[in-house]
Amino acid sequence: MWVPVERLKHPLLPARWPSVDEAAASRLFAPGPLGTESRTWIPAMVPWRASESGEVTPAVLDWYRALSRGRPGVLVVEATGIRDVPSGPLLRIGDDRYLDGLRALVAAVRDSSGGRTRLFVQLIDFLQMRRRPVREVFFARHLVLRDAHRVAVGGGDDDEVRRKLALDDRSLDAREREALEHGFRERVTDASARELPRELPRLFADAAARAEQAGFDGVELHYAHAYTMASFLSARNTRDDGYGGALEDRLRLPREVLAAVKARVRCTVGLRYLTDEIIEGGNTIDDAISIGLVLARDGADFLSLSRGGKFEDAAQPRVGEAAYPYTGRSGYECMPTYVSDTRGPFGRNLGATARIKHALVAAGLDTPVVAAGGLSTFELCEAVLARGDADFVASARQSLADPDWLEKLRLGRGDDIRRCNYTNYCEALDQRHKAVTCKLWDRLGLDEPGVPLDPTGHRRLVPPLWHRSAP
Repeated sequence: MWVPVERLKHPLLPARWPSVDEAAASRLFAPGPLGTESRTWIPAMVPWRASESGEVTPAVLDWYRALSRGRPGVLVVEATGIRDVPSGPLLRIGDDRYLDGLRALVAAVRDSSGGRTRLFVQLIDFLQMRRRPVREVFFARHLVLRDAHRVAVGGGDDDEVRRKLALDDRSLDAREREALEHGFRERVTDASARELPRELPRLFADAAARAEQAGFDGVELHYAHAYTMASFLSARNTRDDGYGGALEDRLRLPREVLAAVKARVRCTVGLRYLTDEIIEGGNTIDDAISIGLVLARDGADFLSLSRGGKFEDAAQPRVGEAAYPYTGRSGYECMPTYVSDTRGPFGRNLGATARIKHALVAAGLDTPVVAAGGLSTFELCEAVLARGDADFVASARQSLADPDWLEKLRLGRGDDIRRCNYTNYCEALDQRHKAVTCKLWDRLGLDEPGVPLDPTGHRRLVPPLWHRSAP
């Protein structure tokens, strides 16, 4: 896991919590664009509670009931796969058989939030990847032999060539070495990905139509981090078929997907993308401003902004594990911890977000912008809105630590808020595809009747209820 050289330990920001009247008069709890009751937003977080076939489970329903009971203006359901392919305990929406479960999820959020929260689902496509292989297995089964391999080891039958390569692997090219040392990862520039521009607009549009059928208020197209659409947008996309190279061409598929989805549904259609990829040769804030202007003019209903989280600088995984795009510097910038450089983990993406928002305004565009990244105090959130740097403020880790924190703010009960301390305990669980919880609550009240626990019985899967009747 990458950490800054400085390694300064940052305490939580001082917080002055609002009174009931101050909260009621605030920008944070004022009605927002997109028909929201407030300008609060919980972005997509993958809790790893779906079934192995991607279906909604009781644990999924419990998770979203908890997140919605604080009545956020918007709640975005986790990255949900648009293709009907195996993806482990990640929600899917690539077939009509998922509709009943998704309808149940919508109903659960409506009930828990009293109908006050607008519910979007994040639609994602991802490319093929494999776990880091055992060395002997890689050479015996996975490596596709080339003439260069045979020449390098002096020939022989295939089995002999493979045995020799396992002893002397200097003839591996860069992609083969990556597959050996990190696990195979498909790229949008590979021959296997050539047909994606023909397929993805329809797949995203079909998924959005299912979301609308299931009762969601909108969809968020996932154009961020390490996944397919972000890879098309990236400056590292060198495709030569009109879908890579110059920014105009890298934008072609994202624009076609957005157009196909908007032509298919009447609900809200926004997207999430990066202010900066934080990798060598990747997109910078200047690229992000241009991307935002184009997609806003194309009719995106909102732009939700993140940063980093790429595979290109991910740490080497252990044998048998998959590469994780939040272990390098770009991943750190996406989810910084309390151990940080002088800038600290709070509001780290705000400067870039503000530049995009003000560029939109200067161009006469009123597309709502969602700010995120270490926004966990009332004063910080209120300041973002007061400056006009964004239209919504999103809090993921703080909302995981205390799903009731927004309700506590409304009721003048800020001292009751369970504050995220940014240790990234939750991220460590996500990295291993374990049910995500928060260390501030997952060991509390394990003996309470009816509390769902993980298979070990040592962690609760939902946070404790807040008893509003307390003075």
